[in-house]
Amino acid sequence: MPQETIQVLDVVLRESPSWNYVTVSRSFFSTTFGHRGDIGEGLECWRGYYQSLRPTQMGLSLNIDISATSFFKPVTVVQFVLEFLNLRDTSRPLTDRDRVKIKKALRGVRVETNHQEDQIRRYKITGITPVPMSQLIFPVDERGTRMSVVQYFMQRYKYNLQYTSWPCLQSGSDARPVYLPMEACKIVEGQRYSKKLNDKQVTNILRATCQRPQQREQSIREMVLHNKYAEDKFAQEFGINVCSDLVSVPARVLPPPMLRYHDSGKEKTCAPSVGQWNMINKKMINGGIIDNWACVSFSRMRPEEVHRFCCDLIQMCNMTGMSVNPRPLVDNRSASPNHIENALRDVYRRTTEMLGKQGHEKQLQLLIVILPEVSGSYGKIKKVCETDLGIVSQCCLPRHAARPNKQYLENVALKINVKVGGRNTVLERAFVRNGIPFVSEVPTIIFGADVTHPPPGEDSASSIAAVVASMDWPEITKYRGLVSAQPHRQEIIEDLFSVTKDPQRGNVNGGMIRELLIAFRRKTGQRPERILFYRDGVSEGQFSHVLLHEMDAIRKACASLEEGYMPPVTFVVVQKRHHTRLFPEVHGRRDMTDKSGNILPGTVVDLMICHPTEFDFYLCSHAGIQGTSRPTHYHVLYDENHFTADALQSLTNNLCYTYARCTRAVSVVPPAYYAHLAAFRARYYVEGDSSDGGSTPGSSGQAAIAREGPVEVRQLPKIKDNVKDVMFYC
Repeated sequence: MPQETIQVLDVVLRESPSWNYVTVSRSFFSTTFGHRGDIGEGLECWRGYYQSLRPTQMGLSLNIDISATSFFKPVTVVQFVLEFLNLRDTSRPLTDRDRVKIKKALRGVRVETNHQEDQIRRYKITGITPVPMSQLIFPVDERGTRMSVVQYFMQRYKYNLQYTSWPCLQSGSDARPVYLPMEACKIVEGQRYSKKLNDKQVTNILRATCQRPQQREQSIREMVLHNKYAEDKFAQEFGINVCSDLVSVPARVLPPPMLRYHDSGKEKTCAPSVGQWNMINKKMINGGIIDNWACVSFSRMRPEEVHRFCCDLIQMCNMTGMSVNPRPLVDNRSASPNHIENALRDVYRRTTEMLGKQGHEKQLQLLIVILPEVSGSYGKIKKVCETDLGIVSQCCLPRHAARPNKQYLENVALKINVKVGGRNTVLERAFVRNGIPFVSEVPTIIFGADVTHPPPGEDSASSIAAVVASMDWPEITKYRGLVSAQPHRQEIIEDLFSVTKDPQRGNVNGGMIRELLIAFRRKTGQRPERILFYRDGVSEGQFSHVLLHEMDAIRKACASLEEGYMPPVTFVVVQKRHHTRLFPEVHGRRDMTDKSGNILPGTVVDLMICHPTEFDFYLCSHAGIQGTSRPTHYHVLYDENHFTADALQSLTNNLCYTYARCTRAVSVVPPAYYAHLAAFRARYYVEGDSSDGGSTPGSSGQAAIAREGPVEVRQLPKIKDNVKDVMFYC
């Protein structure tokens, strides 16, 4: 690709909007694009559009999509602090925790002062004073005369400061700080808030921007007309003409696969309809067996409510094909949310003793946990259960457990079954000789890999890599998951293959791929003769880099197991974060859309808008629920298995019907989805869940040091073997 040429033309088309709008990476935002919505805690959302010039099979194409993002409201800093911390009373000093939150939120923000009538000055905030303004004293002249900030403002500007129990903003360096009272500062308009939004803000921003396909298409058309590309002086200068219409592309709709359930159910097979089906009259193909389970509640539910919920849930598990002992191993226990760890250890101790008395070598197979009403304990519970005690757990929210409906119980049963080693359903063709192209012919292992990065603003936290791999063949439904911490924001997965020096044994081979290949052989009795690797979370700029390093690691892992062992590999990048949107040519036509007005599940596009020379396609495998569906982009970077486009598209689409947690086709191929879940779970192990912007260990004093040298990567706590053996991350 003539990358530089394309980049030059892209820059030309950006020139005009970047004079008029606020630029955020490849998008432009402005208050002229319509209503700015308050999303809470001192922030508002602005509308805008994404624009990027891309080489496609049709030649150069302009990719445009509408978007929205969060900005600081242009208000006084006092008002921002009141909204951000949800405070009423300004006379009370800020707590240390609140001070740290404000410091994190406002660092780097530009403010303008309003205490001098004749001139407005702008400053960049570098920090917040550790003491309230009433205690702040600084030298005013060369002789070392000291004066308080409050006196200084009165004398110099006749400005009577009100909020003296609050700290001051600090600008400049630590050596020569400039103190700015919050009430004398206003936040400059047009500054993006780039840190993590909380759940409420995300809900508000989605509510403001979520549009059905027909409206979204209309908004995109209007945005293109609003941009007046024909009048763009820079585009004219370089001879660029932009057609103002959307392009019409040919697409196919792949048929859904038949699904197989257990022979003892009324319905042994199932044909999904428009991307979904249900468990009525069906039994799980391999129902798990649970002899020993227990329940602990951290909620305010009454003991009889907890008992009723457990009975309902166990009954649902047994109805859908599992075999669960109706009685818990020990009585249900209620405990306070303040003593989570002790309560879990206590249940573990009691159940272990009980099983010991019965003379079993067995352990507790499932712990049902009813969460507290206040959020924030989930991570701690999972960390203790999975890395300390070795307990497989199922957490339930009290609002669901108190009034469970059938659909809820069914969904929880699906999760419990795979957590105890069962299978919910398999592709019908898996059992036919050569039934699933590519997979059925020879033992095949399918990997999914993902890296999740800490939210912006967490400067020292590690990134977490997760790799999952299928452990059953030919069914391909059970995936074993491994996780590993690696340097902050590093895209490449470091621990795919490793060699460590051991004084006794010399070089020792390790790494996640090797461990998963060994586990596959242990479970199936065969070695994989083909590898399919779905890799999520890679941006285009990193393709060659990731492919080079990770293919090499896969090769080395195979060779380390057996000399000359080189199964062919197909390496596919999975992208969900892109701005290509597909709309039905005729809105509202039943044979073109699902209930939400989106294109049908199974829609695949591999012509015109795809890469001019490489093997890629867009697949919308799921049915829309709300808003406009985002098709997933699959880009084959390397293919030694010589897939035809049809075979890979069809296999990928079929796999989307094997996701364990619901009876719907999902939007991303399950191995990639599971890797994402596993990485997300491991994030809880390091954070313990309370990452609400409060003071984290080392977030105040050590932040300055951390930026200079590389930070030591804190290894994740080890997951217990019995937990690792099942799909605990589901």
